[in-house]
Amino acid sequence: MAGLNPQVIGTTMTAGFAGSYARQPDMIVNTRPAGGSANIPFGAPLVYSGEAVVQMGASATAAQFVGVAGRELKSSLSYLEQTPGEYAPGDPVSVFQRGSIQVYCQRGTPALGGAVYVRITANGSYETAVVGGFEAEADSSNTVQLTNCQWGGAPDANGIAELVILTRLNA
Repeated sequence: MAGLNPQVIGTTMTAGFAGSYARQPDMIVNTRPAGGSANIPFGAPLVYSGEAVVQMGASATAAQFVGVAGRELKSSLSYLEQTPGEYAPGDPVSVFQRGSIQVYCQRGTPALGGAVYVRITANGSYETAVVGGFEAEADSSNTVQLTNCQWGGAPDANGIAELVILTRLNA
């Protein structure tokens, strides 16, 4: 009789996808319409534009931060036009306002309890750091620190890390 032949497929798991919640039940998620004319990717930081939400961008302040665009399964009306992981203008957006959510960190290395920044101005020294992206390092006046957020640990190999929103800044 042959013995067991245990196998291990991997030794580490990825953190998941940007915009996926990381822990329950301490989370608050509201629904708001996507405003503006640009699509909002899952896992993007959000601010209000009237009654709607848009991705944080140029001239945004930390006090305007509303939450993160949560990842939702969206059905497609056409097989050939599958959703690319974003909300189109006018779509209902899941706005993650408190709790732990997975996001892409485009610059720096998140650490447990570390400060969270959002890029509001492009910097030629960091060509891959786009405006509206999360970062783990300050970049002078090109980023704003989200004082109600901190990193929940190190990123996975894809740059996805847990972002913890401690308190709501805006309803």
